[in-house]
Amino acid sequence: MLEHGGRLREAARRYAIPLADWLDLSTGIAPWSWPLPPIPASAWMRLPEEQDGLEAAASRYYGGDHPLPLPGSQAAIQALPRLRRAGRVGVLAPCYAEHADAWRRAGHLLREISETEVEHHLPELDVLVVVNPNNPSGRRLDNGVLLDWHAQLQHRGGWLVVDEAFMDCTAEHSLVPSCASRPGLVVLRSFGKFFGLAGARLGFAFAEPVLLAALRDSLGPWTVNGPTRCVAQAVLGDFQGHSERRQALAEGSRRLAALLGIQGVAAHGGTGLFQWAMSAQAAALHEHLAQRGILVRLFERPSSLRFGLPPDEAGWARLEHALEQWQQAQ
Repeated sequence: MLEHGGRLREAARRYAIPLADWLDLSTGIAPWSWPLPPIPASAWMRLPEEQDGLEAAASRYYGGDHPLPLPGSQAAIQALPRLRRAGRVGVLAPCYAEHADAWRRAGHLLREISETEVEHHLPELDVLVVVNPNNPSGRRLDNGVLLDWHAQLQHRGGWLVVDEAFMDCTAEHSLVPSCASRPGLVVLRSFGKFFGLAGARLGFAFAEPVLLAALRDSLGPWTVNGPTRCVAQAVLGDFQGHSERRQALAEGSRRLAALLGIQGVAAHGGTGLFQWAMSAQAAALHEHLAQRGILVRLFERPSSLRFGLPPDEAGWARLEHALEQWQQAQ
């Protein structure tokens, strides 16, 4: 299995620092949870049923018809490659590594390409996969560009798969409200990151009905458990809370970018949920922080670090102190 952020127990063992003493900035998940509604006993006792209100709540929140609930968007990432016969697939890289891995494992000819290479390779591709905003760079592509790529692919029966896992902070730029039912377009959304509820394991897919039906059949029944369905309905309907969360994340992200810059670790991109810094010394800084109980996400290609938001003022102070020590040692 590929490595991801959030492997806190492994870090605790490796550095002999108790689990409770870590500041985990490695995941790109909102550092604050959401007020949770009471869960009725029936949600635990009965098999989950569709059309219990979750689909309607997701449709209102995301702005698209017929959302397909998933046990995390990861489920669709792994299932989609099995819905096409082996072909030529491009993944806009660097990005979330599970995309390339899933298409490669399913027997497709996989090519990781940069944004500037898309136009050159697009005529030979059957599928193009894009993470927008990108993880880890935070770069967001214009919808016009994406729809142009989609039109070229769809004309010959291809797909454009757009992973919008980090789009909630800039929801106005999502493809879902106006485009998600177009043939050959698949848009994935993640529930856990923005709401700070990654443990719920919930995501949604938007696509044309025929493709959604095939994806639903491949995943089987009861993909999302009853308690998660119950909680998500309430959370997705809290529109005042959504606005407040977007403002808090935007402020936190700007503060993080400023802190990194002051301490000589310039941010090269980000979203409301993280900042990304390229550096030839990324591995050394990752080690420096880990020795002080601060976990960030290390990427080898390109050499870089992704920093999530601290959850409180104590976390901010701890990160600032560790970065000051790093800068003084240089």
